[in-house]
Amino acid sequence: MTDLTAVWSAPVRYAECDQQGVVFNGHYLTWADEAATAWWIAVGMPYDELAVGGDTMVKAAALSWRSSARWGETVTVDARLASLGRTSLSLELDVRVDDRHCCTVTMTYVWVEDGAAAPWPERVRAALSQ
Repeated sequence: MTDLTAVWSAPVRYAECDQQGVVFNGHYLTWADEAATAWWIAVGMPYDELAVGGDTMVKAAALSWRSSARWGETVTVDARLASLGRTSLSLELDVRVDDRHCCTVTMTYVWVEDGAAAPWPERVRAALSQ
């Protein structure tokens, strides 16, 4: 299994915040999804190559919050593979502002073919084992 990580970052937009300038909780999942996309690219599987013959779907997402990001700050999301199973994998995505940890998002993805979970294709497993 790879220890490859990917990093994604962006400034916090005004539209992502409440009236006090604090990021609304749902945006952490959006950022995690952006970082997951960057992670797949980093392992050599951009979506158009990954989704040949099947697709990935989010089976579960959990957010463990510690500190708010605020308007005007830049968030950085560090993505890494936490576990790889026969039909699923989990990514751990740490959201931070500089050295301040905001939250950890764990997203579990399942490989799906014809509407049902299926084993990861060998080409995907090969990319994850480099």
